[in-house]
Amino acid sequence: MSVYLLAALAAWFVAQGGKYIVRAMRTRSAADWRQLYLSGGMPSAHSAAIVAVTTVIGCKDGVESGLFGLAVLMSLIVMYDAVMVRRSSGRQGEALVALITEVKSALRVPGVAKGHEPLEVVVGALLGAMVGYIVFLATI
Repeated sequence: MSVYLLAALAAWFVAQGGKYIVRAMRTRSAADWRQLYLSGGMPSAHSAAIVAVTTVIGCKDGVESGLFGLAVLMSLIVMYDAVMVRRSSGRQGEALVALITEVKSALRVPGVAKGHEPLEVVVGALLGAMVGYIVFLATI
């Protein structure tokens, strides 16, 4: 398996596992397994995965490479999207669900995908950088 994909997958699994642990600690229950695959929450798995790949690219190909520059740009886009676009659409979805419920509409209540708070993205990015660096060191 490519070291780049390995870094992304490892960061994704660590972040999603972290979400499960954070949720279990908050609720004092280990029963909410959905945290292993739901979007939103602490930390951002999207940010962790893309920053892990960017870190490996920087370590393997150098921070002066065009590929690293492209990876940084993609990382910034993913993290901006998580905070600004996905968080906004998630809040709109929650408001829509509340409205449908309040008026007792016959409309089917849609699922709501949550975005991230800025701190969740920052923690995900830091986690991704650490996982990416560890994967790089383990594969040299």
